[in-house]
Amino acid sequence: MAEATLESDLPRGDTDFFGHPRGLAWLSMTELWERFSYYGMQALLVLYMTHRLLTPGHMEHIIGFAAFRHILEGAYGPLSTLALSSSIFGLYTGCVWLTPILGGMVADRWTGKTVAITAGAVMMCAGHLLMAVEPAFLIALVCLLLGIGLFKGNLASQVGSLYAPDDPRAASAFQIYNFGIQIGCIITPIVCGTLGEVLGWHWGFGAAGVGMIFGLCIYLRGRRWLPPEPPRIRSGTVKSPLSQLDLKKVAVMVALVPVLALAQVGAMQIGNAYVVWGEAHFQLHLVGFEVPVTWLQSMDGITAALTVLISLAFWRGWERRRGAVNEVTKLIVGTGFMIAAPVVLAVASLEASVTHQRVSLLYAPLFGLLVNTGWANISPVSMALFSRSSPRGLASTIMGVVYLQVFLAGMISGRLGGLLEVMPAPSFWLMHSGLAVVTLGILMGFRHRISGLLARRDG
Repeated sequence: MAEATLESDLPRGDTDFFGHPRGLAWLSMTELWERFSYYGMQALLVLYMTHRLLTPGHMEHIIGFAAFRHILEGAYGPLSTLALSSSIFGLYTGCVWLTPILGGMVADRWTGKTVAITAGAVMMCAGHLLMAVEPAFLIALVCLLLGIGLFKGNLASQVGSLYAPDDPRAASAFQIYNFGIQIGCIITPIVCGTLGEVLGWHWGFGAAGVGMIFGLCIYLRGRRWLPPEPPRIRSGTVKSPLSQLDLKKVAVMVALVPVLALAQVGAMQIGNAYVVWGEAHFQLHLVGFEVPVTWLQSMDGITAALTVLISLAFWRGWERRRGAVNEVTKLIVGTGFMIAAPVVLAVASLEASVTHQRVSLLYAPLFGLLVNTGWANISPVSMALFSRSSPRGLASTIMGVVYLQVFLAGMISGRLGGLLEVMPAPSFWLMHSGLAVVTLGILMGFRHRISGLLARRDG
């Protein structure tokens, strides 16, 4: 039997998509619609729980909810409706970034990426449809989590497989890929958020499901532009052991996960405490029009898309004039912006407490500009770093490890989000800046060791 083609042996001459392989366009469009569905559901989730689902007369009918709440309150103590909603939101958004590790293992060992991605998309479609049935709320969340686990890390891994390990286009490829995500973020709160707030919650959740169907169709249509599946480990075969260098690289990447997570806790509040805080503190009545609070996330998506483009242009210009910049340096720059972003909300909170009035909506784009510039230099850059440094045959699993940083950030943000009820708002937001300061200190202290080890090659 002829040996299957390995991803690293593929030709790299395809430059049809802005100097990148055409497969990047198909993968980016697929991820755009997957994120449309994800953020469409996320834009409504906390508001849906606080305004309807977790109110008396509704939450009693959710299958398994009494036992689920008992478990949560056993871990966190008694929870108000807001604190309960925040904890569920944090648990869900955290697990979204945990399950890709399992999905990567399934693809690397058994199914391959294409089958895993397709199955994940189908499960997410089912989850969004079940969100329209109140008693099936927890079942819907489980379907969504399992589907995202099979889908997300494996799709990102296919982006990395378009490039050789030493291809300098990889870092910008992941930024382009994430630009597609931001387009989805811009559209989805306007579409799903408006439908959910104006016509009814289930209209918004249904629109998210339709977006996921679009994503699946696009992926299957563009499959021929993606690399062939690499060979998988079969039962009865002996797996090649990892080299000492590979083991060290994996250890460093795992150690980086909680460090990068601390910097992103503030960003993870955008769909949680930020929405609740913004509904109470922003001047949302403009020229006779009441701005839906979910539009704050569309505003965030616009600034996120712009900052990805600005970051791409900035680093390309810098590297043309001054030479290449390693990924760890870019992570340090991103962390600096993550420190500054919550300070804006602390200042706005202080103004509101002094004037006893709602604050200008102009604080929102300023916060978005800072937090998303930080994100553009942490999330896609760490994806490129981990993809380049991953041992051969473990690409999907290691890409799942990347998302652990967001899992931890989501869990922390969910736990901290409930403190908005009991802490002064300025202190609440400055606490998030302090977490990013810890990340900055660690990255600056160890950047040369991290960069040197992850750049090394066997032989």
